Amino acid sequence: MNHLHFNFPLENPVLIFSLVLFIILFAPIILSRLRIPPIIGLIIAGAVIGPLGLNIMLRDKSIVLFGTVGLLYIMFLAGLEIDMADFKKNKYKSMLFGFLTFSIPLTLGILCSYYILEYSILSSILLASMFASHTLISYPIASKLGVAKNRAVNITVGGTMITDILALLVLAVIIGMVEGDVGTEFWVTLGISLVIFAFIVLFIIPIVARWFFKQKQDATSEYIFVLGIVFLSAFLAELAGIEAIIGAFLAGLALNKLIPHTSALMNRIEFVGNALFIPFFLIGVGMLIDFKVFINGGDALYIAFIMTTVATLSKFMAAYFTKLSFRFTKDEFFMMFGLSNAQAAATLAAVLIGYNTILDTAADGTLIRLLSEDVLNGTIVMILVTCTISSFVVNRAARKMALLEKGLYLSEEEEIEKPNWRYLLPLENEDTIENTVNFSALLRPKNTITNFFALHIRNKEDNVSISKKLLEKTQITGASLDTSITPIARFDHNTANGICSSIKENVITDVFFGLSTSNSFLSSYYEKIVENVVSKTNNAIFVCQAVQPLKTIKRQVIIIPEKAEYEIGFAKHIQQIILVAKELTAETFFYINKNTEETIKQVIQTLEHNLPVEYKTLEDWEDILIVSKDLKKNDLLFFISARKNTLSYTSLLEKLPRQITKHFESYSVILLFPEIYNESDLERRRMDGSTNLIEENLKRLNSIGNYLKNAVKQ
Repeated sequence: MNHLHFNFPLENPVLIFSLVLFIILFAPIILSRLRIPPIIGLIIAGAVIGPLGLNIMLRDKSIVLFGTVGLLYIMFLAGLEIDMADFKKNKYKSMLFGFLTFSIPLTLGILCSYYILEYSILSSILLASMFASHTLISYPIASKLGVAKNRAVNITVGGTMITDILALLVLAVIIGMVEGDVGTEFWVTLGISLVIFAFIVLFIIPIVARWFFKQKQDATSEYIFVLGIVFLSAFLAELAGIEAIIGAFLAGLALNKLIPHTSALMNRIEFVGNALFIPFFLIGVGMLIDFKVFINGGDALYIAFIMTTVATLSKFMAAYFTKLSFRFTKDEFFMMFGLSNAQAAATLAAVLIGYNTILDTAADGTLIRLLSEDVLNGTIVMILVTCTISSFVVNRAARKMALLEKGLYLSEEEEIEKPNWRYLLPLENEDTIENTVNFSALLRPKNTITNFFALHIRNKEDNVSISKKLLEKTQITGASLDTSITPIARFDHNTANGICSSIKENVITDVFFGLSTSNSFLSSYYEKIVENVVSKTNNAIFVCQAVQPLKTIKRQVIIIPEKAEYEIGFAKHIQQIILVAKELTAETFFYINKNTEETIKQVIQTLEHNLPVEYKTLEDWEDILIVSKDLKKNDLLFFISARKNTLSYTSLLEKLPRQITKHFESYSVILLFPEIYNESDLERRRMDGSTNLIEENLKRLNSIGNYLKNAVKQ
């Protein structure tokens, strides 16, 4: 047996990895008691154990490798979580902020470097490009607190892409000028390579990814595929002549529509990144900090003061001018400033390239570098200070914004009416579990209480094992979505009656049935069970039949019968449909009559919905087959039906299951039976007049709309 040695720096890989994991675990816990953000705790821990601190660990290739993965992960998540609808809506704001947060630091940086620090013009421009770039090192804070889709975060992320690309292009040009390679050929090659790179990442990769996800791969394969895309894009960016972080960010944009925020895949991506890779990056950044700079003082500390002041002041000015231009709130201003103030990734790349670029050799043999060692040390100090400021500012702003969004200025009376959604998933076929759970999770409003129940009805005493298997798989699927599902096993000779009894006993609000592609809307299960439950309950009933994964859906097509707006659940269900569109980043296409269209527009207007919505007239339900002419390959069909003896019911709806099976079998379909009044309420409202139903629906919308509105916004 080999003897273990505990010499410092540590060399045993098992011990090194164990130490890093305990730092990731305990550093944030300890420093959180001092109200210090976890990010700073990891950076400080890295500085303490690093080669420039206590020399417990070296910043070797393994730390650099994991740190690189973490940095790319941060940029990938930023692109993946950005709200594309809001991004398109705010693209000009992002462009303005990107221009300001690039030009102001670049201008001030050149002036200070040239006139105060007395560097050459090339060194001054290179140093100023470091101020212009920034790293979204505090983005995980905003994401964790649930404000990642706020417009200030959205605009800052878009601006980050612009300023980092420009800053890194300046870096490439300066190095080319030093090496004498800047000419017509340089610009033509750079331009062509960037166009090819952008085309591959933004157009080819989404097509390949959509095809891959349609193959219904297992969870591990999907995650590995996504990780491979991130690093391939990062490598292609380097081939194109820009930094890998831009490739990772664009990979996030490319996969944005294919990975819903509430999906199991997104949950895995965030978990692995936040638990392992991103902390490794932060610890690696801390290992670059040299405490001797603070002790010895001298030029390095002076340069560090100038650099930190210019970087912080210029980013503050850029965020402030953007605030004035678009009348942002104080918290949004601080969010933009905090996210854009941190210097790390591109800054490190620029200073290391400048430090390693040798201009000449002095008479005494000293190497004359484009950026001196004092600048290198000053940069490390600037990284520590700006990351600290960024973390504190973002943490404070994000908490205020999160509390504001969750509170929504509710009065005490409104707070009492806060809805408690309770979803029931009756189980019949193992193949339908994943899609049914995924769809119900898409409808789960954020910042509200949502309880999930999985139900299996046994008709025989000897099928206990089948019941157990189905319920366990449902719980596992829910766990992958960070959703707790309560299992219910029940014995009943009549399955429909057992489901109805469970609905009453558990105060269920929405029921989700899953149909396999081999078990159509004409199957005995649908006719004997689903239709029976529909006829005996007033709850919203969703019947889901998915022929492809929901994340590959591009567009929702909703077909609504006449007078559907009079049903009590109409406003709620329109909001749910929009919520699905938001999660899938899908366009929405309504087939409706003119009266229903006006009500839908009123509902959507309250949601501040930014995704494309189109309307097409369908005055006569007999013409429903014309819908098939406009369908596309990756459409999700939403048929809204009605129960007998309701205002929107027509005998033509009896044909709907047969029409779906015959004409729409190749599409994913959701058949919805809206929530209705009970018979006594319905009779009373009929006597009052049908117009009161629309007003009451909209009034009811206002009571629950704040919550669903918040969910759609986020």
